[in-house]
Amino acid sequence: MEKNVTGMDELLAGYAAGTLSYPAQALIGAHLELSDLNRNYVSSLESLGGVSLTDAEPVALSNRDENLSAIFGDNTPFANDNASAASDEGPVPQSLQSIVGKSLDGLPWKTLLPGVKECKFGEVDGCSTSLLWVRAGRAMPSHTHHGTELTLALQGGFKDDDGHYIAGDVAFADGDVDHKPIADDGEDCICFAVTAGRLELTGPVGRWFAPFMR
Repeated sequence: MEKNVTGMDELLAGYAAGTLSYPAQALIGAHLELSDLNRNYVSSLESLGGVSLTDAEPVALSNRDENLSAIFGDNTPFANDNASAASDEGPVPQSLQSIVGKSLDGLPWKTLLPGVKECKFGEVDGCSTSLLWVRAGRAMPSHTHHGTELTLALQGGFKDDDGHYIAGDVAFADGDVDHKPIADDGEDCICFAVTAGRLELTGPVGRWFAPFMR
């Protein structure tokens, strides 16, 4: 379930046009792998883009060799041992394997608070990327955002005031959202998150833990 339909439509249009940041492009690609909800829509957008290119006037290409190398070369901005083992198979969607790797095993998880862990992968294009693991039934601290946050559920599910999200769903949050995601009972929740801007803890418990979550 995706809330903020307008925001999601903009993300899908940006994905089809290739204008999203590298991490957001990877997240939306993984969403399309895991869920068939928006595949036809994105396919239609890509077809329209192809027609527009067909009708466009040719333009001379400068720095031809450099541009071709950038297109076909291995230019992933992420470099970690897990990502170097990326393949088309495994529990991690292919679109995320250049960032996360093909497996969730052996990742350097860091405990944020009881029942919540995070694995950070760095910052690219002004966006921070990370995996979040939340124990089944556990709630995240209440928080809002100085910027935007995209969260893709990979395993299990979670809910907040805006809705319920299961594997393949994308949640969108910004400064207008103050929420407290709660992992579903019965299965630990693992999400891939892309954030632009700072997260601000708003509840009393969250503010107490804030120094440990930086």
